[in-house]
Amino acid sequence: MEFFHEPKIDWMKIKWYFISLSIALAVIGIVSMVAHRGLVYGIDFRGGTVVNVNFAQPPKVDAIRHELDGLGLHNETIQGVGSAQGLGGGKSNAVLIGLDLSTTTSGNTLDAGRQTIINALSGLYGKGPEGKTDFNNASPEIVADHLLAADPLGIEPKGLDTATKSYHDLADAVVNYRNAPAQGGLIENFDSLRGVPGVTPPIISALNKDFYLGSYAVTNTKVVGPKVGSDLRRQALYVTLAGLGAMLIYIWFRFELIYGVAAVVATFHDVIITLGFFSLLNKEITLTVIAALLTLVGYSMNDTIVVFDRIRENVHATKRVEFSKLVDHSINQTLSRTILTSGLTFLAVLSLFLFGGEVIHGFAFALVVGVIIGTYSSIFIASPIVVYFYERSSAGRVASGAKAA
Repeated sequence: MEFFHEPKIDWMKIKWYFISLSIALAVIGIVSMVAHRGLVYGIDFRGGTVVNVNFAQPPKVDAIRHELDGLGLHNETIQGVGSAQGLGGGKSNAVLIGLDLSTTTSGNTLDAGRQTIINALSGLYGKGPEGKTDFNNASPEIVADHLLAADPLGIEPKGLDTATKSYHDLADAVVNYRNAPAQGGLIENFDSLRGVPGVTPPIISALNKDFYLGSYAVTNTKVVGPKVGSDLRRQALYVTLAGLGAMLIYIWFRFELIYGVAAVVATFHDVIITLGFFSLLNKEITLTVIAALLTLVGYSMNDTIVVFDRIRENVHATKRVEFSKLVDHSINQTLSRTILTSGLTFLAVLSLFLFGGEVIHGFAFALVVGVIIGTYSSIFIASPIVVYFYERSSAGRVASGAKAA
């Protein structure tokens, strides 16, 4: 399939327009990074606590942010996850709330971050009836303690150890049922626990007496320490540089050194401009964004190698054509392939960006920008570098020959 039949576009003639655009975008991005004192890192890199909260109804993200701001948590990040109906009919009205290390450095970091979120949500959604505990946010130990104190099954006369073990096993069972994917960490009625083995009407009555059912549940909490975040940043940089270095060596052996240098410069150009867009739009750099950048490195390098391979073939087949014209001809020969592959890839990543949700938003945005930048860098950055090298080396050989003569 060909979009163009033998096009005759003089790409090297218009290269300076795109090189100027690249320089402008790179400078704007670098200035933005300097103005922001670096990139905006996610919790994965800067360290902190990430709390996953599921709601019975679609969450009020703006109200949650306002409540957290009222508690002095001004650097929180809130991302909506999923939709009103999850897989298998389960609830999926979830948000990810990230807290910086400064918020959760005292005491047990996991418990401190979790409790901070619960306190903020309690102010927004209410604390429930006086003297009752939120069952949807209760741990198995808390449930077991309440059941042991109430002893609805009358087990305690048989021995405290027997009663403790029985109620702890029962508490584990009801909490596991609550946390199952179908429930999403939330139950709306205690009668739904009747299907849990060992749960009898006295148990349900005891739970109903001591607990209430909140409209949200903290389903998962994880913490990233400052050292871990620093190590992740360093490893992400090493991985990217190692990828570029390996590609340079590969193209050096496959073609010539100048081809490898040109491809690496073009790929580095793609990464810098993509990071510049992240800085300009104040988007966070997360582990998924790093994965997208590495994907971009491979995609851009592949597109560049296709053009270089055609240039090499034409160099062997044509001996008396000006090198810049030969490069133009090679790019024109691969133009239909470039438009087809890049266009389809762009449509795929654009769909991810528009409809993929917040979890992969950064990943998709990096690829949307990267596919565009990576496609034209193969034509207007990598190829002109090779042309410049060959023209300079040819001019040098001519000058040396004239001097010797």
